[in-house]
Amino acid sequence: MNTFLFAVIPYLAVAIAVIGGIWRYRTDRFSYSSQSSQFLEKRTLFWGSVTWHYGILFVLAAHVLALMFWDPWGIMIADPNRLYAFEIVGLALSVMAFAGLALLLGRRLFRSQVRSVTTTMDWVLLVLLLGQMALGIWIALGYRWGSDWYLHTVVPWLHSLFKLSPDVGYVIVLPAVVKAHAVLGFFLIALFPFTRLVHVVTYPITYLWRPYQVYVWNRRASR
Repeated sequence: MNTFLFAVIPYLAVAIAVIGGIWRYRTDRFSYSSQSSQFLEKRTLFWGSVTWHYGILFVLAAHVLALMFWDPWGIMIADPNRLYAFEIVGLALSVMAFAGLALLLGRRLFRSQVRSVTTTMDWVLLVLLLGQMALGIWIALGYRWGSDWYLHTVVPWLHSLFKLSPDVGYVIVLPAVVKAHAVLGFFLIALFPFTRLVHVVTYPITYLWRPYQVYVWNRRASR
């Protein structure tokens, strides 16, 4: 079971994300956006979106930086004061992201205009993201100093996946909540191309070289 969860699912998730992303772009590229509902309601959207995006971006950045630069990261958190500061800031950002996501979910639940344009996949995504954030906060509160033990367990496991030689021994000793957090993360990766999350990989770089747009007003002359 551990082999399937931590050596098979990660590769399946990435394969589904890549193939599904290409398929969606080739068949329905105009849906490659956040499909914003701002024109229906924007006050709650603003507060929910801002807190969610800023919180999750910094939390994900910490995960990725530790994965890419594990030695400098280990040196940086070797000082207890810095480690404690990172734990506090990380927890605060996680709570902020969770609160923002809860606002976005409540907006779709209680605003009839927004609920009418919410798809089944939107509900699935919001619930899974909320669950993933809840697991992360649970880990931060129940298994302290994650900035440190993450380097010696999850990071080597992810490195083994990149090397196409998965070593599940690093993660099978972890608590069940940490394992669930890791597996759900890859499940979200697999779900990525079939949700609004695809807007993350869309950048308007064509603005740099496309010709100017010409607007022609067609209105009747006043008499």
